[in-house]
Amino acid sequence: MSGRLPPEPREAGLAGHGDPAGAAGRGARGGQGAAAAAANGQGPAPAAAGVPADAPSSAPGHPAPADAPSTTPGHPAPAVPAHAPGFRVWAVPGLPEVAPGDDLAKLIAAVEPGLVDGDVLLVTSKIVSKAEGRIVRADDREAAIDAETVRVVARRGALRIVENRQGLVMAAAGVDASNTPSGTVLLLPEDPDASARAIRDGLRDTLGVDVGVVVTDTFGRPWRTGLTDVAIGAAGVRVLDDLRGGTDAYGNPLSATVVATADELAAAGDLVKGKAAGLPVAVVRGLPHVIAGDDEAGARAMVRGGRDDMFRLGTSEAVREAVTQRRTVRAFTDEPVDPGAVRRAVAAAVTAPAPHHTTPWRFVLLESAESRTRLLDAMRDAWIADLRGDRKTEESIAKRVRRGDVLRNAPYLVVPCMVMDGSHSYGDARRDAAEREMFVVATGAGVQNFLVALAGERLGSAWVSSTMFCRDVVRRALGLPESWEPMGAVAVGHAAEEPRDRPARDAGAFIEVR
Repeated sequence: MSGRLPPEPREAGLAGHGDPAGAAGRGARGGQGAAAAAANGQGPAPAAAGVPADAPSSAPGHPAPADAPSTTPGHPAPAVPAHAPGFRVWAVPGLPEVAPGDDLAKLIAAVEPGLVDGDVLLVTSKIVSKAEGRIVRADDREAAIDAETVRVVARRGALRIVENRQGLVMAAAGVDASNTPSGTVLLLPEDPDASARAIRDGLRDTLGVDVGVVVTDTFGRPWRTGLTDVAIGAAGVRVLDDLRGGTDAYGNPLSATVVATADELAAAGDLVKGKAAGLPVAVVRGLPHVIAGDDEAGARAMVRGGRDDMFRLGTSEAVREAVTQRRTVRAFTDEPVDPGAVRRAVAAAVTAPAPHHTTPWRFVLLESAESRTRLLDAMRDAWIADLRGDRKTEESIAKRVRRGDVLRNAPYLVVPCMVMDGSHSYGDARRDAAEREMFVVATGAGVQNFLVALAGERLGSAWVSSTMFCRDVVRRALGLPESWEPMGAVAVGHAAEEPRDRPARDAGAFIEVR
């Protein structure tokens, strides 16, 4: 195969990882180098010393880029050290408008026949979508977004950031009106990894070369202004470079470094493709270490799973979901509870509203097994005495007492209490009762904050009312002041299983409008 490089003006020589002259020593499959290619009239002559062997040709018929360093007398090109890492990236000109049913591999091969083993093609998803017929009428755009959406991550007015069916989190599910005829919008490829494999296989069949293929799309980023291209599909490319277990240049252990190689390639290609230049394909040469076999994972492997996603929702969406995700958990694992997480939940709890600028909340944290057992044994004995006073049978009593196992089996207990310091006394029953109710409501708001915050810490919880029925017993068992009124108990731990789906309640059934 030819080692020829294209006379493409949209070209960059970028610092990277790899051998800048590596491709010159690799013809397609046959191992044909630059010198041999030149001798056959198929490529440029060998490069001058200090210039990468695959640098842009300035031979007749192969003009160098307009902004390439001058090689006229008195203005020599700057020398490139032989050991300096580097690679080349250029955009591929001449592709026709892509239509449904087109074979992208054949179209690319026709305009870039000089591909060699180890090259990486960066293919804009738009032309993949066009070839695969992923085109819909513009007036169906909102319906298309709905159909492509798995969940809404954030919504601001008409803008929706969503997770789509490919697992990607992006604006409008990737449904896009740019670079497509007026009146139409494009959906993302159904399976971008499969699309990349098809292009890779097609180029192997057509040109006999082993190349990597990355299907790219443009993303915004949560913490940065501006857009960049990322990989949404890949074949024959090591999409992630896992450096964990190694060391850095100073010998420090690398424990969390996983490089998103495919995204870096996509961004490099975008530098020469541009957004509006009609250049949907780019080639990277000189990074043979990123090439992988057919069994390498595609770009889907780069999608972070929900459990590891620390920023799964927008701010307002996260608040709403945190409230609805608070569920009663009655079975816990043996995994210890982080006391710091409970204290953070208490900090959230005490932001609840309260009357007269008071702070009616107290949270007793039972972190020792001894304190939990002492409390629960005392409560059990008091409950049994009450049930016997109610003339319940011993069988009925045993059954009821077993309901307390949710507290006994939890690895951590919290007893929220109400204090009425700062409350007002009116001297009549009606207003004094209302005053107490205000403090009860404020305490309940604090407890709800606490439960929601625990859910945010990935801790399950179950609020149980039992301490309210034996407050004196609880105060004695835990050595609490007489003014502290226990308001139930909260079992805390890591859920042993996912809670069952809960049918949504119709909010309208609880609303009266006047």
